[in-house]
Order: sequence, then C-alpha cells, then structure tokens
Amino acid sequence: MRNRFFANSRLRLAVALPALALSLFLSSCDKEVTDLQPYDRITEEAAFDSPDRVELSMVGVYDAAQSGFYAGGAVRGYPFGAASIEQGDMRGEDMLNVATFYAITYGATYNATTANNQYQWETLYALINKANVVIEGVQNAATKGTITAEAAKAYEGEARFLRAMAHHELLIHFARPYNHSAGATHPGIPYRTIPVNTPARVDEAKAQGRGTVKEAYDKLLEDLNFAEQNLPETRTGAKKISRATKGAAIALKTRVLLHKGDYAGVITEGNKIVSATAPFTSPIGGYALTAKPDGPFANNISNSESIFSIENSAADNGGVNGALPAMYGVAPARGLIAISPILWNATFWKADDLRRSLLATNNGRAYFTTKYRDAATNSDYTPIIRYAEVLLNMSEAIARTSATVDLRAVELLNAVRNRSVTNVADQYTIASFLTPNSLIQAILDERRVEFFAEGRRWADLHRLAKDPVFGTNGIPAKVLYTNTTFASWQAASGTVAANSLKITAIPYDDYRFVWPFPITEINANPVLRDQQNPGY
Repeated sequence: MRNRFFANSRLRLAVALPALALSLFLSSCDKEVTDLQPYDRITEEAAFDSPDRVELSMVGVYDAAQSGFYAGGAVRGYPFGAASIEQGDMRGEDMLNVATFYAITYGATYNATTANNQYQWETLYALINKANVVIEGVQNAATKGTITAEAAKAYEGEARFLRAMAHHELLIHFARPYNHSAGATHPGIPYRTIPVNTPARVDEAKAQGRGTVKEAYDKLLEDLNFAEQNLPETRTGAKKISRATKGAAIALKTRVLLHKGDYAGVITEGNKIVSATAPFTSPIGGYALTAKPDGPFANNISNSESIFSIENSAADNGGVNGALPAMYGVAPARGLIAISPILWNATFWKADDLRRSLLATNNGRAYFTTKYRDAATNSDYTPIIRYAEVLLNMSEAIARTSATVDLRAVELLNAVRNRSVTNVADQYTIASFLTPNSLIQAILDERRVEFFAEGRRWADLHRLAKDPVFGTNGIPAKVLYTNTTFASWQAASGTVAANSLKITAIPYDDYRFVWPFPITEINANPVLRDQQNPGY
C-alpha cells in the first residue's frame, strides 16, 4: 500500500485486453505505489525484473485488498479496507443502520445491479487476479535468477494467503454454507488460480464456472497450507500485523475449518499457535491477548493480539464514505452504524462488562462503538483476524467434539471473556455448564460481544444457518432506527421493543440469504449468467 511503503508514486501492472467485466481482467491500480518508467503503464515482465519491483508488485496486491475501485474511481475501502466489516455487520442484526447509506444491505433489498454486492464481487476478484499475476511473476523471476527460490515462495505465500482470504469472503456472501448439502456439492464460486491477462486466459476464466463449495474449500486450504509452509514466523514494525505471516495463515485456517465444520482440524491448527494452558500464548509469532479488551484498538498498529490487519493511513483510507472511523464513530464522525438494541440489551452481555465502557459510547440518541477512533484522518487499521478469534474458534471446536464439558474449552472462553467480565461471580467455571451444548451457546454469545463492529456476525449467521442445534435459520429480524429512541438502549435488560423490530426476518430458504452475481459479471460471462443464484 502506498501509505507506508512507497509514498507519492504508483504502479500499474498492465496488459492489453478486450473490455470485459471488471472481475475478469487485471484492473489498474490508480493509487500510488512506486515510480516506474513509464509511471502509468508497466508490462508484467518489467514489474518483476528486479527485486525492488517484485516487492512493489507484492505491495500492489495488499493495496488491492485495502482499497479497490468503487463506482469507477472512488475509494471506499473495498474489499477489506473497510467494506468487508461494514457489509458483514449490515447483513447481521447486532449492528444498526442509522441512515439510508446501508439500507440496501441492511434490509436485504439488493439485486444484481446494487452497488455494495457488485463492488465487493468485483474488487475481490480484482484482488485475486493481482495475486495470481504476482504468483506467476515471482515464479518466473526465480527461474531467471532475479530473486531466490526461497524469496519467490515467500511472496507466493503472501499472494496465496490473500487469494484464500478473498475467495472465502466470496463464499460467505455468494454461496450457501458448507453444510447446505451432503459433501458440500452445491454451487460455490469460481476459484481462480491463473492470472487473467491475455485473451486466451479470459476465455479460460469465462468457461470455468462456479464449481462446488467443497472444491473451493479444498483449494482454500491448499493455498493456506502453502502459505503456512513458506511465510516467515514474524516481521518487524507495522509489517508484523499488515503483512501475512505463518501465524496469520494458521489463524485463518482455524476460521475456514470452523466454517467447514471440521472441528478436529480447527483443534489441530489451533494447537500450533495456542499453548496447552492459560495464559494462552503462541509459540509462533508471540501472539497473546492484550490485558484489556480495547488493547487491539487503542494501538491498532502494534499490539500482541492483532494477527493480521489491513493497513490504512491518513493519506490512504476508505474516505468519508467508507472508512471505519467515519462510518462507526460519533461526531465528528458520521455515525452511520450504531450498536443495535438487540445486542446492547442482551442478557449475555453483562451490564458491567468493560467492553461497554471501553469500546462503546453514546451521542444521546444511540450507542456506537469506539473501536475505530481516528475520525480526523481515518487511519485506523482494519482488523481481519485477532488472537481472541483463534481462542474462541478453538473453544468451540473442543466443545463440539467433547462428550462432556471440557475444561480447556471453558478456559479458552474465559481467557477472552474475563478480561471484560471482571466480577468473579459472573465468570464461568466448568460447573456453569450442564452440557457441552450450553457451553457452545455461551461461546457463540461471546463471539457476538467480542467481535461486534468487526463484521463477523454475518459470517457466523452464514455458517450456523443450518446447524441442527444452534441454527440461525436465516437472517434474523432487525431493529429499524426510526422506531427507536434513546430509551430503546437498556443494557442487559433482555428486552427489545416489538415495535422497533420492523426489518422482518428472512428464512434460510429465501433467495436473499445469498447475494446475486453482479450485472457486470453476468453480462460479460454467459457461463456464470446461467449459474446465477436462484431468484435473481
């Protein structure tokens, strides 16, 4: 990204291609990354003809992850600089749409022409394509002796990490969850592993089709396994958080395997970065929970808990119409996303929980998060995965594979929860749970509190939709902001006014549970047009 690595310069990997949907070709990176001659049009071969240019090409992939295009040239933090969190929250019920800005996502009135789902698709595939260009480019650079084979594999590991992350984001929005069908044989999303940078490859990509969800998950895990094997254990400075590492690949695997329902796999991967007993720390990367729940946000550039985040800066961010501080914060921020009374009033979120005081505030009308604090310049890093998530992934997986209430599962839950729930009388012991299912429910509740305003609610609604015990059965009913007053927020009261729940629930079988492929894609790609999600 230009903001820290190479200011006031730009990189464009360019190839001559026919006009196609944006997701099918190598989109230009109009933001500044480095000075190359000529500065606005560099061939792929030239982009990998020196070690410095190889590094800059890799930085360009992170740049695409942070802020791709929106409506032509606008930048709003698509896909991972902000939008993945905002869209993930607005698809769920725990955060509240305050104005009309996110009304389409919040009310599920999207279609093939609506902007949010369209640009998430397009920028995710633009990111994937840039990753594929780099993978091929560094392999060729190693063959020519421009960089070492070891360096090439490390760069490929970074690109495959980002490629996997992007494909998983596509899966949770555009495909049904893994357990929708026996063996996950239902339609997935195109898992692209070759750069689409010649007319022949355009034709190959257009012929690919969706494949199955199982096939996509298999390729996801193959990418992450490669990344784990070839990425460094740690980095220095801000790169420790903003560049992929071995620990980040393992952490992302615990998430992917949880979505897959492979709980034994979650435990195997988690054990690589979670010690056997509390206080839980990682032998790889040195990850550990911060002492207080606001630690990852008060110092979002450097802390022990953030495993991977997307870098933003005052010079390069999602802007007033996209950046996390702008959207989530109170004045002088815009305050377009509040905490819903559904979550604020939940009894499982204790009234004296420190996350209410350290990570939330109000403006006299509603409650908002303070996780994203730099409303002046919007420089907050975007949290993608934290050590807290790994611990809760592990806790849930252990609980789901145990015939009795497992002590380690309880301790992993408590590690996250007890730094916020400091009243000993409210802290869990193994005796707090009569069955593993009661423990699992507590873990799922904790995820809602710990990750509010981080976009994880939709991911959990998606993976749990068909869970035989904890099934969410679709998209829950939501609060309509105009039907609330400040009195609607009553911490831990256990009540939500019925007349505020005006956004009706959408059952799992409804076509709106998944997003449609965008019109730009189906107009350019007859194969995917014929494989559009039903109902659109």
